Amino acid sequence: MTEIDLDKSEVRELNSMLHSLDDKSSESSFRVISPKGKHNIAVGVDAKADITIEGHAGHYVGGMNKHANITVTGNAGSGLAENIMSGVVRVKGNSSQYTGATGRGGLIVVEGDAAARCGISMKGVDIVVGGSVGHMCAFLGQSGNMVICGDAGDALGDSIFELQIFVQGKIKSLGHDCEEKDMGPEQMAKLTELLDKAQIKADPQKFKLYGPARTLYNFKIDNAYLP
Repeated sequence: MTEIDLDKSEVRELNSMLHSLDDKSSESSFRVISPKGKHNIAVGVDAKADITIEGHAGHYVGGMNKHANITVTGNAGSGLAENIMSGVVRVKGNSSQYTGATGRGGLIVVEGDAAARCGISMKGVDIVVGGSVGHMCAFLGQSGNMVICGDAGDALGDSIFELQIFVQGKIKSLGHDCEEKDMGPEQMAKLTELLDKAQIKADPQKFKLYGPARTLYNFKIDNAYLP
């Protein structure tokens, strides 16, 4: 395992090293110490590497991740794993706003709480939050799955398309065109699979499923503004 001390090296040097990895690289395990809330750690990794960040990370940690398995042992700032393509990004603590924004694939796990706008414009990523989330989460979500083991704030799932949202706790309010759905065997199996992958203990039977009412799919002339 290669250890990188960010008190002695710049984030740019770390990311350059990670960007140089490929299938022929001899080292694929990295331990990053002294992150101290620095931004852009392990952004744009495109290799099957295991990266552990010991401590708190700043904004955009694990952004645009592809293939890598990234773990933050503390908290993470805004834009965690933004535009993730594949792989796994896990935070042992809490994450700030717009976690997993525009994510296209892979898995994001926040073992604590996630702040506002978690999962906005999801495009295939799976997000599992062990705690609660803030307002406007899953806004404009197009596809993928979001699992919330705690509570959710205002306007959950506003203007979603085909995203599935599983919530165990209370919801302050649902967003426009988001409604409760029946939980069938297929959805229950998916929820169970995601909880297992996230290594979060929760009873799937206690969750409710939410999804699109599909009233936004077609243009209605009555909704048009005609001066």
